[in-house]
Amino acid sequence: MFLTCMETVTKELVSWMRGHESSVFSISVHASGRYAITTSSDTAQLWDLDTFQRKRKLNIRQSVDIQKVFFLPLSNTILSCFKDNSIFAWECDTLFCKYQLPAPPESSSIIYKVFAVTRDGRILAAGGKSNHLHLWCLEAKQLFRIIQMPTKVRAIRHLEFLPDSFDAGSNQVLGVLSQDGIIRFINIETCKLLFEIGGLDEGINSSVISPHGRYIACIMENGSLNIYSVQTLTREINKPPPPLVKVIEDLPRSKLSFSDLKMKVMSGRVQRPAKSRENKIQTRILKRDLTDNFENKENELSDGLSRKRLQILLKGYGEYPAKYRMFIWRSLLQLPENHTAFSSLIDKGIHVAFINLQEKYPIKSRKLLRVLQRTLSALAHWSAIFSDTPYLPLLAFPFVKLFQNNQLICFEVAATLIINWCQHWFEYFPNPPINILTMIENVLAFHDEQLLQHFMDHDITSQLYAWPLLETVFSEVLTREEWLKLFDNVFSNHPSFLLMTVVAYNTCSRAPLLNCNLKADFEYFFHHRNNLDINVVIREVYHLMDTTPADIHPEGMLGVFVALTKGQYPVFNQYPKFIVDYQTQERERIRNDELDYLRERQTVEDMQAEVDQQRVEDEAWYQKQELLCKAEETRREMLLQEEEKIIQQRQRLAAVKRELKRKEMHLQDAARRRFLKHQQNQREMELRRLDDEIERKVYMRDQEIATTTKDLEMRQLELESQKRLYEKQYSRNQEAVAKEMREDADAYRRKVNLEEHMFHKLIETDQSQSLKTQKLIEENLATAEQACIDADWRIQTLHKQRCDDLQRNECYQEVANLLQENRRKEVELLNAMMKAETKKWGEAEEKKLHLTSGKKASALSDASRKGFLEQELSDALEHAKNPLKEAAPRIQHEHVPSGCLTGASQLSDISKMDSSSHISLSRRKLEWDTTGQDLIEKVRNLRHRLTVQARNRCQTPHLLAT
Repeated sequence: MFLTCMETVTKELVSWMRGHESSVFSISVHASGRYAITTSSDTAQLWDLDTFQRKRKLNIRQSVDIQKVFFLPLSNTILSCFKDNSIFAWECDTLFCKYQLPAPPESSSIIYKVFAVTRDGRILAAGGKSNHLHLWCLEAKQLFRIIQMPTKVRAIRHLEFLPDSFDAGSNQVLGVLSQDGIIRFINIETCKLLFEIGGLDEGINSSVISPHGRYIACIMENGSLNIYSVQTLTREINKPPPPLVKVIEDLPRSKLSFSDLKMKVMSGRVQRPAKSRENKIQTRILKRDLTDNFENKENELSDGLSRKRLQILLKGYGEYPAKYRMFIWRSLLQLPENHTAFSSLIDKGIHVAFINLQEKYPIKSRKLLRVLQRTLSALAHWSAIFSDTPYLPLLAFPFVKLFQNNQLICFEVAATLIINWCQHWFEYFPNPPINILTMIENVLAFHDEQLLQHFMDHDITSQLYAWPLLETVFSEVLTREEWLKLFDNVFSNHPSFLLMTVVAYNTCSRAPLLNCNLKADFEYFFHHRNNLDINVVIREVYHLMDTTPADIHPEGMLGVFVALTKGQYPVFNQYPKFIVDYQTQERERIRNDELDYLRERQTVEDMQAEVDQQRVEDEAWYQKQELLCKAEETRREMLLQEEEKIIQQRQRLAAVKRELKRKEMHLQDAARRRFLKHQQNQREMELRRLDDEIERKVYMRDQEIATTTKDLEMRQLELESQKRLYEKQYSRNQEAVAKEMREDADAYRRKVNLEEHMFHKLIETDQSQSLKTQKLIEENLATAEQACIDADWRIQTLHKQRCDDLQRNECYQEVANLLQENRRKEVELLNAMMKAETKKWGEAEEKKLHLTSGKKASALSDASRKGFLEQELSDALEHAKNPLKEAAPRIQHEHVPSGCLTGASQLSDISKMDSSSHISLSRRKLEWDTTGQDLIEKVRNLRHRLTVQARNRCQTPHLLAT
């Protein structure tokens, strides 16, 4: 991003100012017009408007953006406001941080967006997206008031204080533009709403107040531009209260006398606003004079000021207040501020006489030079004589420097000065005004004849002791403060006051002037500052104004003050026109001749420059050719040297390659041996791990079998105890026995289901173990095949590099033998796997047969139990009907105990594991002792068979390891 500075008169580009990376949203100019601050979201930069160069740059953290950076009025302080509500004050010259405002209270949740400062720079108003306003006292550096706007206000878009000419810059009225498009003007002291402009139907987008606070320009939402008069808006507010009690004495019809023109105003008690502490009004007697009535009309100025009161104030303090000096000067000079007429003069551009002004009057500040050039051009366009007046830049420069930010005022002050205080200066043009200098000499002769005689003795005329002071309006011999104090008095008095000032300056300096004897000393004295008190000079001027006789007083020869006319400027022709026209024609002729000479001279210089350029180019071409030839020879020699270096490098590279090849072969051989050793270690570890696994499984099976044996023994004991218990219960209650038998039958069925589930799980575990073993064999076989292939490839590569064609045939034979050996081993391995597979299938068939026989035995056992229960139930029913028939059935079944059903279930479980036993336990009808011995024997047989099967399963991993 960049900024452009344009010339408003010529519409030309003055300068480019680069440095911003994001868009610029704020520009603030110092009161002197020398510096400017441009602000973007990430940085603020300080520019020197005289050189259009960046002076300083304000960098910030990435997390906090800049809200606004601006100058405080009438001070060298820069105020920077950030989006985290932090506000810093910086010194403009040194950029030293003067202070930081404290953080606002947490209860007021407001993010500052807009700011406004009073003209005296003492109060800062801040607002944002809230209906609260914060007022900061910049002198005390604290928040002294929070103003709450009406509830309709939700956000504040713009703040601006309303200027007042009589409040010394401490503005009390603040304009607040809210989101509803209405500007509300409030008094920050009383916090009262004074008036408002805009509305919901006619909203305001933006506004600006004129510097004197007379008008408000607003851009409406519909695109129109409205200008409001502040005087009309505040008419009701500033309306003075009517007099309460008046006593007026009527004048007689005859001639009015001075003593009769009296007015007595009396007052009584009135109801005043709450802010007044007293309700009594003092009585004043006002007198009027007829003569003063007419004089006051002349002394009354356009802004309501009185010239006489200003003169009294000036005599009391010696100067006007610095804050109001410009305002008082404009009122004294009654400037019309003809914007249209001045614009027409400016639009004519820079006058030809002042195009090269910087050559004769070099000024460091480019801005000041442009303003001076523009002001002199406007004066020259206004009157032709000013284009040939040599001392006009000296005369206008002090006012240009003072009013450089307002060129209209600068022009009108200079024009008013020329019309009134430069009367009769141009009658002897182009010579100095002899008549004016004669007036000064006459006054000097009357008041200080000795000093005038000293000037005459040393051939010093008024053109040396008076004219340098007049043509520079004392700017060379006075400081800025002294010059301003002097012209406070000059503008407040008759135009002859300036001539009397020249006489007073000489008379007050008579001591050093009487000591000067050389003309150069006099010239130096009147062109440089001297040790002289300006207050003494001004008092002497007033003394001369009062004591000079009327016949030689310049007041009788000069006219009274005449202000510039409004609308158009008056015609200025108080000069010998024929001389000016002749000089103008001669200067124009000389200027044209000079332009023709310059054009011819420029043409000759261009031709000479072309010839010189051609000669330089020819010499450069020949020198370049010589340098090319030398460079070619040099490069040929360099090529030969490089070729020799390349040959040597190739030889060294070949040796290095051979060495690397040897090291590579050595490393490959070592890696191969290391890999083989590693593979052998891994296989040994795998075999040890398999042996440990086998031993662990055998140990676990032995433990399980021993546990099962103990459980069976305990079960046998339990069966015996249950047998005795059942016999007791059977003898006591036959019905309880039947119920117990049904519960035992249910428990038996659950146990049968559980054992069947365990048996199936055993079969599945065995099958999964077979699959894992087979998968392991296949993986080992694939690994062995890959290892053989890798070994063959390495052997072939090694023999191919080291042996010739005859050795290759032998290697091929060896490889063929190895392949045959591998095939033989593969066949043996496959045969072993097929045998293992056949054995597994046999075991699976055997287990299937066992399962089928077990199911048949279970079915027979279930049928026998069912028949037994039915028989017992029928016997119970018959016994219930006929208890006397109990003996015969009891003898028949006394050898079958009540716990036989539980024992039969145990024998049925054992019969599932024994493939040779398929007879139902209920049919054997064995005694309990015999049954327990058979059961122990069957458990031992089962343990032996499981051990044999485990050994058979482990044969395949051993075969693979072998």
